[in-house]
Amino acid sequence: MSDDAKALEQTAEGELPAGLVRRPDGIYFLADATAVTCLTAVSQIFLSSAYFAGLDYAVYSKMLYNVGPDLPERLRDQPLLRFADSIQPFHAARRALYKTVKIINGEAEYYFEPVFFEVPDLPPQPARLNFDEFVSDMWVKGIRFGIDAPAVRDVIATGRLARITVARRLNATPGKDASIVEVSQDIHRSNAPKEMGDGRLDLQTFQNRFPQVKPHVKLLRKVPSAPGVRGFELSGLVLEPPVPKDLELSSVAGEGTVIEHLRGGEFLLSAVEGFLSVDPGSRRLSIGPKIISREGVSARTTGNLQLTGEYEEFGDVQEQRSVEGGNITIHGNVFGNIVSRGGDIVLSKNLMGGTATNADGGIRVKGVASGAVLQTKRGEIMLTRAESCIISGSRVVIGEASNCEIMADEVVIKVAEGCAIAARKIEIVHAGPRKQTEMLLYALVPDTSKFDKKIADLQPRVASAAREADVRRAEMDAITGQTEVRNYLTLANRVRKREVVLTPEQLPLFEKMAEAVGPSLRRVAKISLAVKAAQVQQQQAQEEVNQVQRQKQALVRGSRCVVELLTGDVLLRTMTFTPGEPPPYDRAPKDVKAKVRTAVPGMKVLHSGPVGPIGWTPYEEE
Repeated sequence: MSDDAKALEQTAEGELPAGLVRRPDGIYFLADATAVTCLTAVSQIFLSSAYFAGLDYAVYSKMLYNVGPDLPERLRDQPLLRFADSIQPFHAARRALYKTVKIINGEAEYYFEPVFFEVPDLPPQPARLNFDEFVSDMWVKGIRFGIDAPAVRDVIATGRLARITVARRLNATPGKDASIVEVSQDIHRSNAPKEMGDGRLDLQTFQNRFPQVKPHVKLLRKVPSAPGVRGFELSGLVLEPPVPKDLELSSVAGEGTVIEHLRGGEFLLSAVEGFLSVDPGSRRLSIGPKIISREGVSARTTGNLQLTGEYEEFGDVQEQRSVEGGNITIHGNVFGNIVSRGGDIVLSKNLMGGTATNADGGIRVKGVASGAVLQTKRGEIMLTRAESCIISGSRVVIGEASNCEIMADEVVIKVAEGCAIAARKIEIVHAGPRKQTEMLLYALVPDTSKFDKKIADLQPRVASAAREADVRRAEMDAITGQTEVRNYLTLANRVRKREVVLTPEQLPLFEKMAEAVGPSLRRVAKISLAVKAAQVQQQQAQEEVNQVQRQKQALVRGSRCVVELLTGDVLLRTMTFTPGEPPPYDRAPKDVKAKVRTAVPGMKVLHSGPVGPIGWTPYEEE
C-alpha cells in the first residue's frame, strides 16, 4: 500500500470529520472532498472549541470557497492538501481574550489592544492574541469568510493598538454578456482624404465612406457569454452573479447575409456582393445594391460623395457638399448639390439654395425648392412649390411657382406668379405678375427656314418635270394631228371596237395605210414613254415637297400655350429654336435665366394684358 493510501486511513487521537485527515506532519483536506464537506468539517472543529494551529489560510480558503490564487504547482493533482500543523483545543480562558467584531456594509472591523489573563489573587497577566485562534473565534461569531490574513497577522505580531478591517465581503463578479465583434476590415469605413489620380488629396472627399463587400466574406462573429464568479458574504453565504445575457446573430442578420457555424465559432457572412447598411432601429446589417446613409452629408460625416450605386440618405445634405451617383433619394433637407448620372432624384423635404441635376432621369421635390437650380437633360421635374428657382428639363410640373425661370418642352403649372417660362407646350391654370416682377411666357416655335429652303429647292424639279411633260405632249399632238395619221388612228380605233368590219378587198388597203403611217406611229409611242417618265419625275418631286411640308406642319403644330385665368398682365411672345440641334432648354443656369428674361428682335407678341383666357396654337398664325 502506498504512503498516500496509508495516510488516508491514518487517524491519530480520534476520528476527524469527513474530508479531513490527520497525519503526523499535519492536518490535510482530501483533495476530492466537496466544498460542502470541507465547510461542514471545519465548522465542526471550530464549534467544538478547537482551532487549527499553523493554519495556511490560503489553502484553507481555496478548499472552502475556491477563492484566491491557484494552488502551487507542487500541490496540484495531490490526493491530500496540507493546510494546518495540528488541531488544538481552544480553552475558554483564551477565547475570552477576543472581543466582539463590528460589521458594517460587508466589512468586519476589530479593535486590537493589549489583552490580559484574569488570574485569581494576582494582577491581570499580559497575554498575546493568536491568528489561528482568531480565525476560530471569528467563525463562531459568524465571520466565516474573507479574513485579511496578512493584516491580522501583522497587527497581532507587532502588538500595536489598531482598529482595522479584518474581513471583507467578496462581491460577485458579473459574467460577460454575449457580444458580436467585427471580423472583417471590409466593413470599416475610411475617412481619410481621397487620393486623386495626380497624387493630390481631395480634402473634401473621404476615401471609402460606404464599404462594399464581396460574397462569402466573414463580417461578424458571435462571442459567447462567459459566466460570472460567485462571491461570498462574511457569513460564507454564496452571492451568485447575475446570469449573463445571450444574443443571437439572427438579431442582426438582414437581407443579403447568412449565418454559418465555421471553425472559430458562429459567423455572419455576406451572401451577395453589395453595399453595407445598418438599420439604426433594429441594428440589422444588410447588403444590397443601394447605399443607405442616416448621418447626413457634411464635412464631418461623409464629405463629398462620388458613388457607383443607388443612394438613399435619411439625413441632411449640408451647404457646399455634393452627392454624385445614380437613383438618389434624400429624406432630409438639401442645401448642397445633388448630381445623378441617371435614374431619379427624389428629395422628400426641401431643396434650399442647392442644385439638383440629372443627366438622364427625373427630379422630384416633395417639399419646397427655394433659390435652387433644377435641371435634367431627359426627364420630368415635379415640384410642389418653387420660389426663385432656375428650372429646365423635358417636362416640368409645378403646383405653385413664383419668380422662377423655366425652360422645357412642356410646362404644366397650377399657379404661376412673376415667372418667365419658355416651352413648346404651356398649360397654366392661374398666371399673373408678382409685385414688380412681370409674368412672361414664350411659346417655343421652330425655325422652319430649313424646310422652306428645301421646299424651294424641290419646286424647280417639279416645274421642270411638268414642262418636260408638256413639251412631249405637244410633240405628240403635232404628229397625231396630221391628216393621214389622224385618219388611220380613227379607222383603226373603229375596227378595234368592231364598229367597222373590213371586207377582203378593203384589208390590203388598210394594211397599206398602216405601212404608210408606221414611222409616225413609232415616233408617237416613243414620245409617249417620255411623257410618262416626265410625269413620274413630277410626281416624285411633288411628293418630296409634300413630305417636307408635312414635317414642317407637324413640327409647328407641337407648340401651344393655354392659360385659363389671368390674375394680372401676362405677356406671351414667340421664341424660335432650331430643330435638330440640342434642346433649347439644355443650357447653363445663367443662360436659361438670361434667355427667358431678355427680349430680342424677331419675337412676335401673341398676347399682352390682363384679359384672358389665353388659348394660342400655331393654326391661328396660318
